[in-house]
Parts: sequence; C-alpha cells; structure tokens
Amino acid sequence: MSFQPVLPLGGLAGWRFLQRTMPAQQSALNDSPPIARNAEHFRARIGEIATPAELVEDRRLLTVALGAFGLQEDIDNRFFIRRILEEGTARNDALANRLADKRYAVFARAFAFDAPQGPATRAPGFADDIVARFERQSFEVAIGRRDEDMRLALFADRELRALARADSTPRTKWFRVMGTPPLRAVVETALGLPKSFGQQDLDRQLETFRDRSARLFGSPDIAAFADPEVRERVIRQFLLQSEIGRVPATTPGATALALLESAASAGRSGV
Repeated sequence: MSFQPVLPLGGLAGWRFLQRTMPAQQSALNDSPPIARNAEHFRARIGEIATPAELVEDRRLLTVALGAFGLQEDIDNRFFIRRILEEGTARNDALANRLADKRYAVFARAFAFDAPQGPATRAPGFADDIVARFERQSFEVAIGRRDEDMRLALFADRELRALARADSTPRTKWFRVMGTPPLRAVVETALGLPKSFGQQDLDRQLETFRDRSARLFGSPDIAAFADPEVRERVIRQFLLQSEIGRVPATTPGATALALLESAASAGRSGV
C-alpha cells in the first residue's frame, strides 16, 4: 500500500500540525515499499553509472534522480534529460544554463557528468545524498496531493534555507528564486505580488523583490532566510495570502470572517 499522509487541516493550522508530525510521517514514507525499493536500487547501482545514457536507460535510477530535484514529470523525456546531463553546466551556452527553470542546472551540476575528473556518481556519500533528497521530495509530492499550498511551503522552507547559505551573490540568489517556479510562487505570494508581475523587466522585478522583502521580512537579501524565524514568517505570510485569495469577496467582511473561522477551527482542534 502506498503512503497516505495525514493532513486534517489546511492553512496555518495545517502547517503547525505538519511541522509536529513530519518526522514520523517522513519515516513512514521512507519505509513504504515503492520508496524503499527505489532507494535501495539507486544505492546499489548508481556507482556503476558513468554516462548520462546509462542513467536514463534505467527507469528506476532515473525515477530517483529526477525525483530528488522535483523533476519527476520529465521521467519520459529521456532525450531531453540526457542532453541536460551531457552538456552539464560548465559552458554558459549549455542547455541547463539557458533554461528559465534553474532546477535543471542544479540537477546537472549535482551529477557532474561533464566534469573532467568524472561524474559525481562514484563520490563517497553521493548515493545517500540523492536518496535523502528523493525521500524528502517524495514526501512533498504526497502532501501536495492533499494540499498543494503545503507542498509549496515545504519546498520553500528547504530551498530558502539552502539558497541562503549558498556561496553566491545576493543578486544571483534572487535570480535563482525568480527562476525556480515553486519557490517563486511562494515568495511572490508572500510579498503580495500579482501574477502579472512576472511580465516586467527582470531588473525591475529584482528591485521589487528586494524592496518588499526588506519591508516585510527585515532584509532585502536572501541570506536573511538562513534564520528559521524569517523563513517561518515567509511561509505564514504565503499561507495567509493563499487563504485570503480563496475567500469569495461577496461582502466587505468576507475575508475577515473566513480567517476568524479558520482561527476558531484551529483552536478547537488544538493545533
């Protein structure tokens, strides 16, 4: 039987419940047969893989590899994935570097099939690192089947933490946010920006992101999100804005009433 996450509530109350129960739920997912079998296969075989062609020909290996980076929907796009991995990221004109979605570049860089010293597949700890990412992403996917906002919140918490600690310029970090669709969705919503905002000039977008982040979260730089309290504020603001966006604006007090009812429900549930 496949893993079924427990998520009795949505919104802020659901987020608090998920934070309390996530270690036990993540462990249950890791032990479920589909996840455990794929993880075991990856650990056993990845050290033998020397080329992108070998990786994409093994569907179970590819399931873990793509799933670890949130790219599981590309499982049948083997030619495309093979090209991403073969070109790598060393050249500026490599396909992964030219794509707007920066997850492909992160994926290609992690496997490093273009590295002069050989791919990362045989490096100590590589298999465990990719499997851990696969398990976490698989949990997020399972949560997303129940509540997509919760999946996005989990993704943002993980990615903002990693990006805040990355050795990149503040400008580059913001462009990573802007170029990672799930992360952008969370930050954009938390900052109260409309969907049409993405049509503006990139430099103007960057300026607006930094400006609003400074006002709402106390800093214009992604590095501030290394602080768990700052990330929590981002996620809470995202969930609150998402709830507001789902409330039918039939009366001037509809939004306030819906949020009061949500808070009352959370209190009755003890979360």
